[in-house]
Amino acid sequence: MQVTETLNDGLKRGYEITLTAAELDQKVTEKLIEAQPEIEMKGFRKGKVPLPLLKKQFGQRLLGEAMQDAIDGAMSAHLESTGDRPAAQPEMKMTNEDWKEGDDVVVAVSYERLPDVPALDFSGIELERLVVKADEASVEEALRNLADSAQNFEDRKKGAKAKDGDQVVIDFVGKVDGEPFEGGAAEDYPLVLGSSSFIPGFEDQLVGVKAGEEKAVEVSFPDEYQAEHLAGKAAVFDVTVKAVKEPKPAPIDDDLATKFGVEDLATLKDQIGTQLEGEFTGAARAVVKRKLLDKLDDMVSFELPPSLVEAEAKQIAHQLWHEDNPDVQGHDHPEVEPTEEHVKLAERRVKLGLFLAEVGQKAEVTVSDAEFTQAVMNQARQYRGQERQFFEFVQQNAQMQQQIRAPLFEEKVVDHIIEQAKVSDKEVGKDDLQKAVEALEEE
Repeated sequence: MQVTETLNDGLKRGYEITLTAAELDQKVTEKLIEAQPEIEMKGFRKGKVPLPLLKKQFGQRLLGEAMQDAIDGAMSAHLESTGDRPAAQPEMKMTNEDWKEGDDVVVAVSYERLPDVPALDFSGIELERLVVKADEASVEEALRNLADSAQNFEDRKKGAKAKDGDQVVIDFVGKVDGEPFEGGAAEDYPLVLGSSSFIPGFEDQLVGVKAGEEKAVEVSFPDEYQAEHLAGKAAVFDVTVKAVKEPKPAPIDDDLATKFGVEDLATLKDQIGTQLEGEFTGAARAVVKRKLLDKLDDMVSFELPPSLVEAEAKQIAHQLWHEDNPDVQGHDHPEVEPTEEHVKLAERRVKLGLFLAEVGQKAEVTVSDAEFTQAVMNQARQYRGQERQFFEFVQQNAQMQQQIRAPLFEEKVVDHIIEQAKVSDKEVGKDDLQKAVEALEEE
């Protein structure tokens, strides 16, 4: 078998692999000899069928398999000898498309190799880590938010008008073209004005109503409404207001603590403090990670595979387009062309991704089964009632498994680098940390 280089341009590589007819015939023979002991044929004992007869009977169907095995073997041997690591699956194409049995097989192979990533001494990197303590003011603020979330509603004075944030208890019947529709009626429904739990415009028209009042609320269902027979249609809801109630925050006491599953207020405060410090630590880590990646971006430079940059730029452009067009759920839209800014961001992501992967590989960083399972469990919680189906989906989907493992691996590599860097802690207030996090989002 002959391998001839046809392209060597930057990271791009091209080769022509020639498999002679004799080599292919030998591969077929090897496969037949391997299978011969198990083959039975009328007139012969098991394993005693002559090779010429086997070749006549099965040789044609084994040609393709032998051809693929031979080409794959040649490719593996080539990659091992050169040390090349393709950035994506190599492209392979037979150049003699009019091939017939007895001809040599000629295959053109092309790929982009992953670049050689330079090593860095991380001990010279200086980082500042923000440290925020959960002070009494932060705990009290969190307690007040909990009290608000556990609020009750009490009747307003007779004749009082409903305000935004009030709860109105209503009976209603919805009609389209004068006819009631299924699911459009309810009695004693408690609706908090401003909660956006009803279709747009409904709650706004109830601001200012009084208990005992009747009102016709005119709205239009959104064009993307889930019930297709109502989407985009005008509707009138005949509403009877039975009560107007104002919100009353729950008292901050032991009873509030028991509502959240703890024995007393002191224990609740301790839990809030621990949770806040965990949140502060996570936010501070995001800040120091960004600073580290910025430094690494400046410190390392190497040639990037164009195909990876192009694919990443397209993905960035596509994702940002959907963020700007949230009403478009599917992908049936014009192709989104990456801008220069998208390409620049893609280059940074590809460079840092390849660098961190190389560092992790050399440091033998791995994601344990326990860490992976915990991450799957965390994501499964987003699918309440369907956790089992999510687990089964992940088990059967290798791409999804990689999507979950990749960020876990990256975080462990970042930790590995930070452990070697010079990190100084700086105690700051919650507002300073918040500003640092907001600065990340603006970049």
